Amino acid sequence: MLRQIGCSFSLFLSLLLLAGRVSAEDVTPLAGTWHLNVAQSNFASGPPAYSRVIFRIEPHDDGLKVVYDMIGTRGGVTHWEWTGKLDGKDYALQGVEEVVTNAYSRIDERTFTIVTKVDGRPTGTTRIVVSADRKTMTVTSPATNPRGQRVVNTAIYEKR
Repeated sequence: MLRQIGCSFSLFLSLLLLAGRVSAEDVTPLAGTWHLNVAQSNFASGPPAYSRVIFRIEPHDDGLKVVYDMIGTRGGVTHWEWTGKLDGKDYALQGVEEVVTNAYSRIDERTFTIVTKVDGRPTGTTRIVVSADRKTMTVTSPATNPRGQRVVNTAIYEKR
C-alpha cells in the first residue's frame, strides 16, 4: 500500500503547488477540474493504480483546496482532500492511512514543484507544468519500477 501511495500519491498530488500567499491570479493556472488522460500518460513504474482520476483545485482562504476522486483499476473509489496555505510548510493529506504531507513551491508562472513526505521522510519531488493555454497539466514524478530501478512517471491531465 505504501509503494502504491508513493507512486500514485506523487502523481495525483503533484498539482498542489507554490509558496507564499495565493491570489486569484496565482491560482488561475491550476484552478479548475482536471481529468487524468491515461492514454497520453506514461507510467514507467508500472500500470497506474487508478483507471480514472478527477480533481478540483480552488482558492480557499489564503491557500488552496484540492479534492480528489479516483476510481481504482478494480473499481474501488478513493476520495482525498487537501487544504492548506501555500507557505512552503508541510500540510497533511486527508483520506490516507499514512501521514502524508507536501511542501510546495512555484518556479514560474506555470511551473511548480511539490516535495512529498510519508511519515516525515521525503519520498520524491514532483514537477508540474501547466500549458500556455491552461488546458493541459503535465506532472512528472520519480518512482521505482518492479525491478527496483528509478524511473519517471508522466501523467497528463486535461482541464474540463
